[in-house]
Amino acid sequence: MELNRRQFVKTAGLVLSGFALFPCLPGCQPESLAFGWVTDIHYALARPCWNRIYAEGMVKLNEAIRLFNEKNVDFIIETGDFTDQNMPAQPARTMTYLKAIESSFAGFSGPRYHVLGNHDLDSLSKEQFAQVSVNSGIDKGSTYYSFVRKGYRFVVLDACYRSDGVPYNSNNFHWKDCFIPQEQLDWLKQELEQSNEPVLVFVHQLLDGKGDLYVNNAAQVRAVLEASQKAVAVFQGHKHIGDYKIINGIHYITQRAMVEGYAPEGNSYSIVVIDANALHMQGYRRMVTMEFQFWEKVLM
Repeated sequence: MELNRRQFVKTAGLVLSGFALFPCLPGCQPESLAFGWVTDIHYALARPCWNRIYAEGMVKLNEAIRLFNEKNVDFIIETGDFTDQNMPAQPARTMTYLKAIESSFAGFSGPRYHVLGNHDLDSLSKEQFAQVSVNSGIDKGSTYYSFVRKGYRFVVLDACYRSDGVPYNSNNFHWKDCFIPQEQLDWLKQELEQSNEPVLVFVHQLLDGKGDLYVNNAAQVRAVLEASQKAVAVFQGHKHIGDYKIINGIHYITQRAMVEGYAPEGNSYSIVVIDANALHMQGYRRMVTMEFQFWEKVLM
């Protein structure tokens, strides 16, 4: 389903008032929080292809960063495919693109975070990506991690593994083969078990279905999230047209890709505001605006 406002409002309006998704956990006192979100910039000095305007990623991201600073959001995050490459691949040139777009991302005057996407590893390794990218307060080289802000736990997943468990590394993979290994699943279970906060998840490839765009063991990951009764939303990239689904009480929100279309109109980014009662996602340019009762169960 392509994400559009009418479908979203119709879905999100079916709310059973008074049924909390989970009880307030001990020590859990969430405050209002806002974060800036971008995805699928695909920055590279490459020719346009399939309506992907690679070279305008810097201009588009700078526009978003100016707004995020103006609105003084608590942090910013990009959910993968931060960079792209030329054909044939030239790793040294790809690294210059990564350094340039990271410099733009660093224009935000607060904490910033990354999620690995498949195109980030077309001609670079995870270690090379980590040399340049900064995840505030996170150990260098950690491709999946969590952080807590204002009473919420944010979990970043890395689905850039082949189904045999081998990590993506400089194009040693096919983009349709993405997977979250058992070691990471065990870590996720532990994070959820130990969390006293509501949990929000970020991932590049999709968890809310099956097919070419989806994590191969997405159902297994969803089962872990659902069993915890603490995960309330998943924020995804990868599907450039965007999407929205709710599965067993968890909201799956996919943002439109920043790379699609010419600036300024062909841009897409958002500011997500959450509090104890609701989630409001203000979309800019091509991204729709969404709002729904965050802590209530939606009628399936």
